Amino acid sequence: MRNRSWILAAVATAGVVVGAALYVDASETGHADVDVAATTSPSPPAEDWCVGTRSGRADGDAPDDTPLNRTLARIDELAAGRYADVYTGMGVDEEAAAADVWRIPSDLFDKAACDAAEKGVKLRLHPADVDRKTLDALAERISEDMTRWDGTFQMREVGVDERGFVHVGVDDPKKAEPLVKKEFGPRYIKVEYVDQAYADVG
Repeated sequence: MRNRSWILAAVATAGVVVGAALYVDASETGHADVDVAATTSPSPPAEDWCVGTRSGRADGDAPDDTPLNRTLARIDELAAGRYADVYTGMGVDEEAAAADVWRIPSDLFDKAACDAAEKGVKLRLHPADVDRKTLDALAERISEDMTRWDGTFQMREVGVDERGFVHVGVDDPKKAEPLVKKEFGPRYIKVEYVDQAYADVG
């Protein structure tokens, strides 16, 4: 599964400047196609699901112009528009021509998303209790100063997980978790160990 909702802020090795970057795609909805299989656990069973029936047409010879990707683009538009207050995130399962969508339960959004799905594309709908805008803002706050904790623990990455929380990767979770949650609140934050990020000098 690919997570389409990822903010990455990594601390590089000695001699390399600390970097923080927000990856967004052309739709500017805060989604990016990033492989985070190492940090994403399998999705829980969906509360609801639907299989698309909408017809679609390929636009030219672009290899990524598929029913699944066209469906994702339409859901991105819904998420950036009238349903921004209920949309949480989306993960992509290309092999199954499916997408997992997390949202604050909404019959109107569910109908709009299912109506956007092209024939054969499956949407698995999962409940969440927070919208994407709230998670983005929290992740930005946490990642504003990655080095502020140096000497106590090292913050290595901050990411919005499509399932409804902000992932904070550190070198020492036992030290980091109480401090991070005291500073930013206990909700929507998961502190976990991640390896050091090394710069590619090749």
